Amino acid sequence: MFTGIGQTSLGVLKALAPLVVLSVVFQLRVLKLPRSYVLNLIKGVAIASIGLILFLQGVRVGFLPAGEALGAAFTSISVKPFIIPIGFSLGFLTTWGEPAVRVLSDQVEKASAGSIRKNIILLIIALGVASFVALGMAKIIYGIPLTYIIIPGYGLAIGLMWLSDKTFLSIAFDAGGVATGPLAVTFLMAVALGVASAIEGRDPIVDGFGLIALIALAPILSVMILGLIYKSRLRRISLPKYQSRKE
Repeated sequence: MFTGIGQTSLGVLKALAPLVVLSVVFQLRVLKLPRSYVLNLIKGVAIASIGLILFLQGVRVGFLPAGEALGAAFTSISVKPFIIPIGFSLGFLTTWGEPAVRVLSDQVEKASAGSIRKNIILLIIALGVASFVALGMAKIIYGIPLTYIIIPGYGLAIGLMWLSDKTFLSIAFDAGGVATGPLAVTFLMAVALGVASAIEGRDPIVDGFGLIALIALAPILSVMILGLIYKSRLRRISLPKYQSRKE
């Protein structure tokens, strides 16, 4: 269970070290916060470091092998299209439990003073990712080139940029980044590689990779579509008020 934990710990320390150094410099030069606050910050960094090490170690020894095994096991299904709804379910559940997605949803609700519910953002992102994971499984099964999906997808995203509300536009592109968190990158990519490796005629490099690009695109489209829905509802609410004032 602890195989390779030294490498995992070193990676976490390298990731956190620049942030700690920057915090120390700002504390000495600019902030000069009370000692109690600094002690709490040190405790928080220590707890976060331990948590990240344990989380990433669990991902390495648990999620990666499980994802590859699941991907290989799915190919034993006689009707290959059944893998597509399975991919949808895995995409939804993985995104629903992704810590970074939940943090973003909480921050959106706080920043919007509760007008945009965190559960709605979380649900929309999870559904979007689930749909594109299912599309990614279809890509592997039927050998669809990635460019046939990515180019129209980002073309649609650029088109929606001109129509969507500016608030949701910012949220959408941030959501695209947080959706590709450690659970998605490790578990779902491992599943995709397992499926591509087990299907005859599929190349794990060509067909297995590319799923993370689809996962990054999914929340951008789904959140901007949500923005269009909010925008149309606001118009429906404001239009009767405007008409009544005009009368």
